[in-house]
Amino acid sequence: LVGTVPEEPRCTVERADASLTYSLFLQRFAFSRPVILAGVTDNSAFRALCTRDKLLAAFGPLPVRLSTANTYSYRKVDVPFQEYVEHLLKPQDPARLGSDTLYFFGDNNFTEWGSLLKHYEPPPFRIPGTSPAYSFGIAGSGSGVPFHWHGPGFSEVIFGRKRWFLYPPDTTPHFHPNETTLAWLQHTYPTLPPARRPLECTLRPGEVRPGAAGTPGSPARAVGPHRCLLQLLYFPDRWWHATLNLDTSVFISTFLG
Repeated sequence: LVGTVPEEPRCTVERADASLTYSLFLQRFAFSRPVILAGVTDNSAFRALCTRDKLLAAFGPLPVRLSTANTYSYRKVDVPFQEYVEHLLKPQDPARLGSDTLYFFGDNNFTEWGSLLKHYEPPPFRIPGTSPAYSFGIAGSGSGVPFHWHGPGFSEVIFGRKRWFLYPPDTTPHFHPNETTLAWLQHTYPTLPPARRPLECTLRPGEVRPGAAGTPGSPARAVGPHRCLLQLLYFPDRWWHATLNLDTSVFISTFLG
């Protein structure tokens, strides 16, 4: 059913490492196409604070605002964080509509969650004239958000794996706005001819222990007992994208507005 949601056969999003300079990022990716950046941030300290036990101890009684998992998320529901984790954080039911699926992503109270987010090492690049805004979330396997678009940003997975589907602004994907990404993957995706399939990738955290070789073009840095080299996905302005959590996942996006 849901626990066996597959990864894409192969990643079709271009990749870059820590040798990518800011000027090359602006020239090659910022306004034109997505890219996965590997090894450009070390969020070991942030990741250590995002375990289930640590989050429940710090934020359990506090309310979180859940959104429906459809393209136009109009309905919002406030519940205590502990209730969400213990009762609502479940694998996606493939038969449930997006408008009936509650999803914790965004709408963060930064006064209450600031003690966590201050430990996050943000992406190293910006788009001129924009400022960053964080959106932190946790969701069950098989959950996700169907196709939508907005301004540019970065996304990364702290725990778990998240599969992404992306189309350029001039290619509107074939989807129903109230259908979950899981249902779209099961029913629509197999019917798409190869030329109509999206760019795809699966984001996951990775660990490199001290003394291991650094990413190409950069020296290894020994920081703490291990480094958590998260893969950052950058998506440009107005690119269509849908997400699908392959596991129970903790994730964060940096929107540039």
